[in-house]
Amino acid sequence: MDQWQTAHIGFGGNMGNPETTFREALEVLGGTEAIRLMAVSSLYRTRPIGLEDQAWFLNGALACRTRLDPHALLRVLLAIEKRFGRERTVRWGPRTLDLDLLFYGGLILDTAELTVPHPRAHERRFVLEPLQEIAPDLCHPRIGRTVSQLLEEPSVQAQAVERWKPL
Repeated sequence: MDQWQTAHIGFGGNMGNPETTFREALEVLGGTEAIRLMAVSSLYRTRPIGLEDQAWFLNGALACRTRLDPHALLRVLLAIEKRFGRERTVRWGPRTLDLDLLFYGGLILDTAELTVPHPRAHERRFVLEPLQEIAPDLCHPRIGRTVSQLLEEPSVQAQAVERWKPL
């Protein structure tokens, strides 16, 4: 793919030293051919969802420009997760690093390997808070509402998320 596209990626983790892991992982991502980091949010502390008996997560989001198609970008993200010790053993369980492709321009994509926009991005405060910091007017292509508008939903506001510090 020769044309540059804007992608938004969520990142999180709660094992080891997530802050250090994020810095190193974003350095790898930004050093990848055909990917240019544009903006990185602050870190947010998030109560675990699903499996609550674990450490709180740190989460953030980034915007990048890429010439990779969405599937190629996903492969890069999965390879970086693996490089930093990600093991997929328990759903919603502890992890060293989670990298999620949240949005890829205004693309709507449903394949066996990838759904864009991320199917639960609009419901999760730990995704929307960092996104609002870097892209408040980003419009969800399926729902037609901006990140700022989605964040106003009472069900989203009820989730335990707090801004922690800049990355």
